[in-house]
Amino acid sequence: MDKRKLIEHIRSEVEKDVEVLTASAKATIEAVTGEESKPENEYDTRGLEASYLARGQAKRISEIKEFLVVLKHVNVKDFGPDDKIAGTALIEVESNGKTSHLFMMTHGGGVTVTFEGKKIQIVTPNSPLGEALLDLVEGDVAIVEQGDSIREYEIISVQ
Repeated sequence: MDKRKLIEHIRSEVEKDVEVLTASAKATIEAVTGEESKPENEYDTRGLEASYLARGQAKRISEIKEFLVVLKHVNVKDFGPDDKIAGTALIEVESNGKTSHLFMMTHGGGVTVTFEGKKIQIVTPNSPLGEALLDLVEGDVAIVEQGDSIREYEIISVQ
């Protein structure tokens, strides 16, 4: 799989998301400043709630734009079976009989795209799974503890 094309595909999908989020944020800002947001009484908090939502949306848009900059300037590395997992590693794992494809990045954790017929999820070293995968090689098993449960991810391949 061509990881450079994968990154371009991710960029394209994320740019579409930014457009939708920006339109939504504009609508929220209009709601904050609109006549409907003026409180009818001292207990009416619609305007305050809308302002919290607008702030959260602006923060999310800023994070996504930062991710787009990372995607634009990322240095793609090719990995072999003996190379330790690090940034831009495309990892195929198996857990409980299910195969998953993961893409290790510094930003964008949780973003999922379909590329060349495969569902690929971005993981970051800040996530429990990303942290467990770091520095492992093909054939190793990543162990993720979540509360009382333990999940094992066998690393099938690393590109």
